[in-house]
Amino acid sequence: MSETSAASARRANIVGLGLIGGSIALALRNRGWVVHGQDADPEVLARAMELGVIDESGLVRAAEITFVATPVGSVADEVARALEATDGLVTDVGSVKADLCERVTSPRFVGGHPMAGSELDGLDGADPEMFEGAVWVLTPDSDVPDDTFATVASVISGLGAEVVALPPVDHDRLVAVVSHVPHLTAASLMALATDRAEEHASLLRLAAGGFRDMTRIASGRPGIWIDICRANGKAIVDALDEMIASLGAIRRMVVEDDSTALLSLLSASREARANLPGRVTDPTALAEVRIRIPDRAGAAAEVFTLAAELGVNIANFEVVHLAEGARGVAVVLVERSAVEVFRGGLIARGFRPTVTSLS
Repeated sequence: MSETSAASARRANIVGLGLIGGSIALALRNRGWVVHGQDADPEVLARAMELGVIDESGLVRAAEITFVATPVGSVADEVARALEATDGLVTDVGSVKADLCERVTSPRFVGGHPMAGSELDGLDGADPEMFEGAVWVLTPDSDVPDDTFATVASVISGLGAEVVALPPVDHDRLVAVVSHVPHLTAASLMALATDRAEEHASLLRLAAGGFRDMTRIASGRPGIWIDICRANGKAIVDALDEMIASLGAIRRMVVEDDSTALLSLLSASREARANLPGRVTDPTALAEVRIRIPDRAGAAAEVFTLAAELGVNIANFEVVHLAEGARGVAVVLVERSAVEVFRGGLIARGFRPTVTSLS
């Protein structure tokens, strides 16, 4: 990169150069950003420079955005330090949000959580395409300015991710079900199989694809899960209680040979699995929804929150400012099949949307 282009390039900071932080850095660099990085381990920082994961070490005050990608237990302190050390926006990638968003209420901060990862660890697993098609949850405070939310959402969308907004408490409750409890369940299954393998040496060699797929997430770093379970303990315990109750019901079906109930459960699960939402890729299947942003704090984030509540995928999003003042219009692309549900929800919330098909 020439000196002229480097001077005019967008700049970002990454605090924590592990798997996720390294992947964000690579993804930003591939898109022309100049990336500054910081890590508590000098050897990791030196390796990030050696591998070209970052351009420069240390944080730059003028960075447009700073990503905090440290373990959950240290995120709040690192976010506070980043807000003090920089003038730009700050977000994080931690998988627990309620406590963090309660402790950090700066108008320059938006909580975040990319639902992506790898079996590999650290910089060796960093992948610039990790976020392509992944869901990235944002948990903005109700007082976060619309421009702040829109900028963070735009940067993340630019990495190929699908942005979803949720209240922090809802995020923690839902992630306990789709991420935290599955990891603990996978660990339990591996423990069970290992115990049985002591009696039958061939058991783990017989493990078929289904078992390997279901337990793959147990290969993640054990250390980070101590902080996660501590920070999101209540939601995890609630989800575990529901899981235990569900397994108890299945146990009764098997004991009582209730094939009708078991078949119904398995069929419903199969159908639900087949209907998991995917990322929109066909532009002709989209509609543009233009929404005048009302004069109230957090209105732009509210559009995303509503979409998440209604199960509507947002394929793209931007805020366009009107010439007559500071207020703006949110331009949102959604699937045509869901546009009427989305439009109705917006009207019910006091928005005045207009819809245009892209086909």
